[in-house]
Amino acid sequence: MNGLQRPVRCRKNNSAGLGIPMIEDLHRVGGRYRWFGILAAALAAAVLAIAPASGQSRSHRSEASLASLSEQINANTIAIISGNLNATYLSIASDLSAVLDDGDAFRVLPMVGKGGGQNIRDVRFLKGVDLGITQSNLLGYYQRTNEIGRVDDKVSYLAKLFNEEMHVVVRADSGITSLVELDGKRVNFSDVGSGTQFTTRDFFQRLGIEPVEVNTGQADAFEKLKTGEIAASILIAGKPTGSMSKIRAEDGFRFLPVTFSKPLQTDYLPATLTSQDYPNMIPPGAEIETVAVGAVLFAYNWPKNTDRYRRIESFIEHFFPRIAEFQKPPRHPKWRETNLAAVVPGWTRFPAAEDWLQRNTPPQLTRDTSREQFERFLASRKAASGDAPTDRERLFEEFLRWNGTRERR
Repeated sequence: MNGLQRPVRCRKNNSAGLGIPMIEDLHRVGGRYRWFGILAAALAAAVLAIAPASGQSRSHRSEASLASLSEQINANTIAIISGNLNATYLSIASDLSAVLDDGDAFRVLPMVGKGGGQNIRDVRFLKGVDLGITQSNLLGYYQRTNEIGRVDDKVSYLAKLFNEEMHVVVRADSGITSLVELDGKRVNFSDVGSGTQFTTRDFFQRLGIEPVEVNTGQADAFEKLKTGEIAASILIAGKPTGSMSKIRAEDGFRFLPVTFSKPLQTDYLPATLTSQDYPNMIPPGAEIETVAVGAVLFAYNWPKNTDRYRRIESFIEHFFPRIAEFQKPPRHPKWRETNLAAVVPGWTRFPAAEDWLQRNTPPQLTRDTSREQFERFLASRKAASGDAPTDRERLFEEFLRWNGTRERR
């Protein structure tokens, strides 16, 4: 080879799998590589000798650490049942995960659900579901129907989150101008098990209107509206919703106004849909009258000093102090309505949540927390809307005493 040394030819040691040059190859290139080959072979032997023992040690340590990690993850993970992929509930649950997650130290696990009606059943019965979101009026619905037995002592709320507006969609050329005209007609109550289904039943029962219930998703309902198979489709969710944002007035749809009337006053609130909410459905500056119900974050009413109770308590300690972070972009705009101190009539607050509020809520926040409840109180007293300011202030003081009594029950 013209005086050049032959290159080292490395043959892998198949038995060891180390890819170290074999000694006979090194011998061929001259004496100066001989001692290097001997040292390499010795090193390979040493590695092979200690590898099994080292691997076994790592295996034993790994099993122990994995067991500890598993226990930590399960203890620090909160599962929350929400809504479908187009629902406000799922956006809210995803925000909780995005803001509160802290690796293995604390984690919120959003779960896709059917909606508020099924969520009460899931929190009540399903193992592994810690929290849920539902509509505030549905606890009373289950109490009246007794479908799942007594439930008021089985679930309790952590906080009211926001209001959910009723969206009633009809064909623009249907000629329907009021809810009464839906009596006897086929109306979509949304998916089976959804909060919309249960609340719409409750809503029409209070008004004495009897439409024929149809259950389907909103996308399918819009197609049925076009063909005339149904007269209206209803969705109760925090505006703006994904499904309602996809339809347009130019495609032949419009929102039907919903009037806030006396039969609705105990559990519903007056609300509006605006052009800012749905620019493709409502002309600039216009509003559509509707009603709303409260969305509440709730849990199973675990006994104190249990692991499941402590898990909910840990969630409260992570969530409540950081509420301001949820009320900034890019979080869902509905978070701006959240008032942790707001009282939900008919529900009992989870004890750890009540304890946190007692320790951390300034007195003035308590006074400012319930403007909507105060309006409901005025309605219950049949007070005239034209009350003098001094009379309204006196009534507000009476309301605070009345509200405190309700909270202690």
